[in-house]
Formats: sequence, structure tokens, C-alpha cells
Amino acid sequence: MQTWINALSWLNFGFLLKGLAVTLFISVFAIVLSFILGSILGIIRYAKIRFISAIVGFIIDIVRNLPLLLIIFFTYFGLPNIGLRPGAILSAIIAMTIFESSMIAEIVRSGIQSVAVGQIEGARSTGMTFVQALWHVVLPQAYRHMIPTIIGQFVSLIKDTSLATIIVVPELMQHAQVIYGQNANYIVPMFAALTLLYFIVCFTLSAIGNRLNKRLA
Repeated sequence: MQTWINALSWLNFGFLLKGLAVTLFISVFAIVLSFILGSILGIIRYAKIRFISAIVGFIIDIVRNLPLLLIIFFTYFGLPNIGLRPGAILSAIIAMTIFESSMIAEIVRSGIQSVAVGQIEGARSTGMTFVQALWHVVLPQAYRHMIPTIIGQFVSLIKDTSLATIIVVPELMQHAQVIYGQNANYIVPMFAALTLLYFIVCFTLSAIGNRLNKRLA
């Protein structure tokens, strides 16, 4: 019992919360950027623009089949070889944005395809351009269908931030490693604390997604 009290002291727990703040910082930026980029790429794939859609689809398929850890390594260790030197946190954001964008792109493409073809044909018959029909008619319906899947993908992203510890990003997992690195008896209390913190964050995001889904249903 004393081991748990010492491991979860105010000092150590405060240190964990600082790591959690970095985790949330990375997650928020990666979520926003990947949602925007993934939506654009998904629309391009759906639109079947000559050559461009095929190239985008090829790149997305490659990224989706790569381990996120490999992409993190490439951004942190590979980009300096071409003159770009992002720090550890920026490297994590870039890597996760690239990886998640490919996932979101496929979700968006599938979501758009789930909307009846007659919807866009009807919109076009009123004089709307393809882009206008997509923006005003198809996408609002598609995104309502996609909410649960997209939220689930973002929950996975939050958990995947723990992989950034490999490049010494001072996020939640890395801070926990620092604490139990000082005393091996702290490992179990630290993993219990990690479980609780990750659960709170991921459950909150899932609850927000469910509430949004019910309101838009």
C-alpha cells in the first residue's frame, strides 16, 4: 500500500498530468489536421479526377499499410536528411496527421458513397455544380453517417500517441516511464494510473461523439 501511495504522490501525479497535457496537445492538432486533410483526400478519391484520384488512392493505400511507428521514425530521423528538422513533438504531430489522414480519407470516401446517387443527381438537376451538390447535399448526410467511425478513429489516435515515447516526446507514457524508471515497484501503480487517464480521455471523446450522433440522427 505504501508503494502505491509513494508512486502516486502529488509530485508524481502532477508529472503525469504534464505528460497528459502534451498527449492532448498532440492529439488535438493531429485530429484537426487529419480531419481536414483526410476529408480533402477522401473527396478527391470519390470524385475520380483523372490521374489525380488514382495517385492519391495509391499513396493512401501505401500509408494505410505502414506501421505508425515507422512513419514516426521517418519524420523524426528521415526528414533531417532532406533539410527539415522538426522537433520531437512536431514530428509526432506530422506522423500522426499523415497516418490518420489516410484512414479518415477512406472513411470519408465510403461515407460519401453510402449516400444515394439520386441525391447528387437531384441536386445537379436543380442547377447546382458538382462541388455545390457535394458541399450542400451529400457531405452533410455523409458526415452524419461517419460520426461513430471517425470518433472511433480519433480515440485510436489518442491511444497511439503513446508510440511517440520512442522518440522521447514528453507525453503521458514517457512520463510514466521516467517515474517507474526510478523505482521498479512503481510499475503497477503507474500502469493503473495510465489506464485511468487514458480511459477518462477516450471515454469522454466517445461520449461526446455519441451525444453528437444522437443530436444529428
